[in-house]
Formats: sequence, structure tokens, C-alpha cells
Amino acid sequence: MTQDTPTLLYIDDDAALARLVDRGLTRRGYKVIHAASGEEGLERIRRADVDGCIDVVALDQYMPGLDGLETLEQIMAIPDAPPVVFVTASQDSTIAVTALKAGAADYLVKDVKGDFIPLLHVAADGALRQAELQKAREEAEAEIHASRDRYAALAAERELLLREVNHRVGNSLQIIASLLHLQASSAGQDEVKAALTNAMGRVAAVAQVHRRLYTSQDLKSVVLNQYLDSLLEDLRRSAEGNRMSRLTVKAEAIEIDPDRAVAVGIIVNELVMNAVKYAYPDGAGPIHVELTSQGDDLLLSITDDGVGDKVKADPRSTGMGQRIVAAMAIKLDATVERDPAHTGTRIILRFRRVPTAPGKTSSAAAS
Repeated sequence: MTQDTPTLLYIDDDAALARLVDRGLTRRGYKVIHAASGEEGLERIRRADVDGCIDVVALDQYMPGLDGLETLEQIMAIPDAPPVVFVTASQDSTIAVTALKAGAADYLVKDVKGDFIPLLHVAADGALRQAELQKAREEAEAEIHASRDRYAALAAERELLLREVNHRVGNSLQIIASLLHLQASSAGQDEVKAALTNAMGRVAAVAQVHRRLYTSQDLKSVVLNQYLDSLLEDLRRSAEGNRMSRLTVKAEAIEIDPDRAVAVGIIVNELVMNAVKYAYPDGAGPIHVELTSQGDDLLLSITDDGVGDKVKADPRSTGMGQRIVAAMAIKLDATVERDPAHTGTRIILRFRRVPTAPGKTSSAAAS
């Protein structure tokens, strides 16, 4: 309602009955306007913005020209039409069903003496309350849709910003890795070359995750087979690349979160570089990286067919690689084991596909 006193439009060709309705509803707090035909009533509703708002309509069935059902159909076609109480002298229930299906808010049977007026008052009040509830429902639904649209826009903007951040971070790290590669290529001392190459691999492992996130449809996960392919391709282009001609990777398309993917990549980098340095003293040899799933567990193995335990400890080694592997294994909550049955060296990591719940950790050690 647009005012404290609701306005009821009574459409009926019976002028005497219209006067009774006017007197009866006016005493009950309504302002009553009378239209003597369906055409006149429709015109009054359409001119509501000029002549004043109509809050509810009482519509008689039998009238010359447009009858009640025809008038009702045209009222329902008007945008923001007021609710309609259908009034008839007929006892035929099929008329009630037809009127309600056509959009009437309520239905009642009238008499010529006006005894139906209290019922019309109740029906009009009910129709107004129903219209108010419907309007409130529509406004709430509109607000929900608007909120969803705002949320979707914010989510899209956030995703765009995250992609841009990953793009910039990935590019910056790739530049650092390239600089380390150039420095390693020009280094005269083998230990300096190896240290720079190791550093380049560690940086590349992180950079590849950000590059994967920038190009992926899902910013919450990294597909490990694609990630490891790209990471090992970076290693092949490193200063030690000539010793990685037989480096292979076999990995399943497993998705994990970016932080754990970084840990996997750094472990692979350390163990591959360790195999490059120590497994084949006389040159290059096969190095295999494999990632498989066993139920809820993931198994990562780095295998070579080199000298294995027969290699002497390098006095120049700082043990940094082992400490890094141990730290990343803790991050993954992984166990790290050496396969004693393998003639060369085979390191196996076992960790959960999904991080273990807090408070439930497994032991992680590096060999």
C-alpha cells in the first residue's frame, strides 16, 4: 500500500450495490472508487500514476461488454497490477477455480443486500497482505540475486588478481633462474657451477608452480605430471643439462595444492641433481622420476642405475641437499626411504594425497 488508507476499486455495473460497498468499506478504513464497467476499471488502473494508486480491486463477474473473467485477464497483463478479489452471484465452484487460476487473489459470492461486504473487507485485507508478502519476497530474491552477482564479480576479480600475481611472481622467479643459469654456465670452478645450478633448480621449482597456476583453470591445485614435465625440462636446459640426456619422468595426472607441489618439486630437484653429481662418475646415465598413487597415498621415486653405496663421500659436500629434502619431507608429512634391493640408488617418498589432519603426523626422514 502506498498510503495509510488503502484504495479499493470496485468494478460492478450495479450502482446501488456499489454504494453499499462504498459505505461499508469506508467505515472499515478503505477509500472506495467505483467503475461501472470492465473497460472503465481497466482505464482507471492504467492511469494509476496520474489519478492515484489502486491498492486492491473487487471485480464483479457479470457485466455488459467485458465480463469479469475477461477483465481479470487484462488486469493481470498490466505491469505491477493490484491484487484482485473476484466477486460473483453464482454458486458455481468452477467459476471460482477459473478466476483463481487466472490470477485472482481471492473469491467470494455476493448478494444483492450487501451482506457480503464484511467478507469483502476480510478478502481485501488478505489480498493486500498477500501482495505485500509477495512484494517483500520479490525484493528479497532480487537482493539475493544482486548479492550473488556482486559476489561473482568479486570472485572473478580476485581470481584475475591471483592470476596476475602468479604471473608476475613466476616471471620474476624465472628471470632469477635464468640469471643463475648464465652465472653457472660462465663459472670456472666445478663446485661453484654445481652450487649455482642447484640454486637455479630450486628457484625453477617454485617458479614452475606459479606458471602452472597462471595458466590453469583452477588456482587451488597443480597437476603434478604437467608440473614435473616442465620442471625436468628446465633441468635439462641447465648447466648440467648434458648429463641429463637420459632423464625421464613418468607421473600420473594427480592434483595437489600449490604449497605441497612446491615441496615435491624441490625434492625432485635435489635428488635428481644428487644423482647427476654422484651416480655416474664417468658420464651420463639413466635417471628416472616416477609418481604413482596407491589409494590415498602418493609414491614419488627417483632412481638411478649408478654406483650406489660404492660412491665415496664428497669432501666438498655441505649436506645442504639432504637438509632441504628433509625439510620438504616434513612439509609433506612424508616418509623418505632408500630401497636397499636396488643396485644403484632409489629414493622413495610416500605421502598422503590430502594433507594429514592436524595432530596426526607421520615420521619423515631423509637418507
